[in-house]
This record gives sequence, structure tokens and C-alpha cells, in this order.
Amino acid sequence: MSKGKLPKRYNAIVMPLILSLLMTSVVSAISILRAQGLTAAALAMWPSAWALSWAIAFPVLLLVLPVVRRVTAAIVET
Repeated sequence: MSKGKLPKRYNAIVMPLILSLLMTSVVSAISILRAQGLTAAALAMWPSAWALSWAIAFPVLLLVLPVVRRVTAAIVET
């Protein structure tokens, strides 16, 4: 194991964790800004909107990622 890196077995948790953090932050920001406009209230609301969306997205990603990998393998040549 390289210094400062997690073992390979953690890939199944770390990848969906990072993906869910990035995607929910972008999607929640777009949704809030589209609905509220760029206001102080919208910016104040964003962290709670992001936290709720991440709390839902991360477990969903953990559940669906194996299925997505199988579907991808079925349609993409390796």
C-alpha cells in the first residue's frame, strides 16, 4: 500500500462517495439558482439542499452502481 492511499478494496465506497459529492453539489446549486435566482437567500439555502440531495444520492449510488457496471459492460466493448 502506498503511503497516504487507501487499499484498493475501498474503491467501491470512495468512487461513489466522490461522485455523489460532486454531482449533488452541482445539481443542487443549479436547481436552487434556477428557482430562486442568485440571491443571498438562495446561497443560504444551498447547503441544506445539497446535504439532503447527497444523503439520498450516496446510498442510491451504492445500490445502483453494480447494475450500471453490468449494463455498461453489456453495451461497451472491452
